[in-house]
Amino acid sequence: MDNNHFAIVMAGGVGARFWPSSTPDYPKQFIDMLGNGSSLLQTTFSRLEKIVPSENIYVVTQLRYQKIILHQLGDKLNEEQMIFEPHRRNTAPCILLASLKIQKRNPNAKIIVSPSDHSIQNEVIFKNDMEFALESAEKENLITFGIVPTFPATGFGYVSVKEDENRLKTVLEFTEKPDENKAKSLIESGNYYWNSGIFVWSVNAVIKGFEEYVPKLFNLFIAGFSKLNTTDEKKFISENYPLAQNISIDYALLEKYNLIHLIPASFEWNDLGSWKSIYDLNTKDAANNVVINTKVYLNQSSNNLIKSFPNKKIVISGLSNFIIV
Repeated sequence: MDNNHFAIVMAGGVGARFWPSSTPDYPKQFIDMLGNGSSLLQTTFSRLEKIVPSENIYVVTQLRYQKIILHQLGDKLNEEQMIFEPHRRNTAPCILLASLKIQKRNPNAKIIVSPSDHSIQNEVIFKNDMEFALESAEKENLITFGIVPTFPATGFGYVSVKEDENRLKTVLEFTEKPDENKAKSLIESGNYYWNSGIFVWSVNAVIKGFEEYVPKLFNLFIAGFSKLNTTDEKKFISENYPLAQNISIDYALLEKYNLIHLIPASFEWNDLGSWKSIYDLNTKDAANNVVINTKVYLNQSSNNLIKSFPNKKIVISGLSNFIIV
């Protein structure tokens, strides 16, 4: 395993769309949403440590989730690998701050950036895709993973690419969350992918990009470069992070950068954005019910999603097309 390979896991979201299972105090990334015995964060970390040394994986999150993360991953990472946001500021600030910490530790680093709450099937294929991306990440290019769209989704960003036979494709344009008619036209054009939110790049390329295209944010954080990875880091972050612009990596950098590549993902991907996505991913019984971690008696009930605690008994009669949480 290459010691120059690093990962940044973004785990600061509040999982609002999965209430009542997910709450601001205990959001979806810390929950076993798929009934496989591990939280989404634990599954993400396990997937990445097959590619990146576990000591090179950084988790960016909110301070209030510190105890949860240490409980779930405490045997695999230490507090030095955790970056706590005093205030949520979207993905650009957290990626830049983590990248600066990594650059100070290893100027030759290449980084995988991943959300903590996606479902990835076929982990062997995922590993192969990531290793190809790490090999393809050079001094200047930034790489995103694209998903072949299967319906006109309005909640995803879209990426158009130059049509050729290359696995590493040149990105032409980013389109943020279109309406349904626009999404249909993008899909019909044939050269658009969903933006998965999974990125790979060299640490020097991404920091150079921030310096050129997001100078205000870059200057805010580079001023504390000498304090990163020291005992003065927490104080610097607490004083300066709240001053950062609330902006995504897509808007801040990717839409402006002039050398972006896309790799069509070979692995099966789902961003787990709704209860329907949980239903679609899970095995159904003969009546098309999905039951997750629940003791349930079903009578004349079909097409339901039922999720509760393993020791809670639930009786359902005469219900169809319900979400029961």
